[in-house]
Amino acid sequence: MKLYFYLGLQRKTPLFMRFLHCLIFLPITSSSRKCPRKNAWESSGGNDVLSSVQSSIPQGTKDYIAGAKSKIFNRQHLRSPTVFFGIGEEKPFYLERVPTLLTERLRHNLSFFYLNYILITAVLFCLTMITSPTAIIGIGLLGFAWMAVIRATSEGSIQFKGITITQKQASIGMGAFTAVALIWLLSHIFWWTLSTSGFLTGVHMLLRDASMHKDEEDKVEMQGDLSLNEEASFLNGEEIA
Repeated sequence: MKLYFYLGLQRKTPLFMRFLHCLIFLPITSSSRKCPRKNAWESSGGNDVLSSVQSSIPQGTKDYIAGAKSKIFNRQHLRSPTVFFGIGEEKPFYLERVPTLLTERLRHNLSFFYLNYILITAVLFCLTMITSPTAIIGIGLLGFAWMAVIRATSEGSIQFKGITITQKQASIGMGAFTAVALIWLLSHIFWWTLSTSGFLTGVHMLLRDASMHKDEEDKVEMQGDLSLNEEASFLNGEEIA
């Protein structure tokens, strides 16, 4: 039934809808059939380009990036809505008027809720992009451009006005063009999202009193000899010479 539906969709729908169906639904409806985009990507030499870029990065840099990624995007640093909004607390939001305490609050909230702030920014970015027809059409055209380049260089190279362009050169050039196009397409979305999320997170950082919540890095480790007994002088009210 699923295969019959897919074949009927192939005959009656436009090319763009077939492309979207291939990207989204085909991996779910059939595990035995593979979407052509995977074979096209492999034949275009894209994996070789990525492998060469990854191999050129020093191992120390890779370890540093992996450690920073695991530390920054740690799931335990994502605070629940109860903690984020202070639900159940007596006075979770108020304006601190003492400059030193206000500075400490901003520092603590930024380090304690940073993953929530990143999540808010990402959600706003996705919602804004969905409501922007220009961005959706532009990304769709970029997808078609990539498919055209991959198909044209499927035999290893392409001739353009007497110039031989290899798969690797075409992939690098298309990648640079894609980066510039995305910057142009998503610039207004990026700035709107950045300003909106910056305002919302700034208000939360300014008003949220989360001093009662401490992260692992905020805890102070006690050191020293704490083996006290009942005969200790300061416990019995005796003066210490």
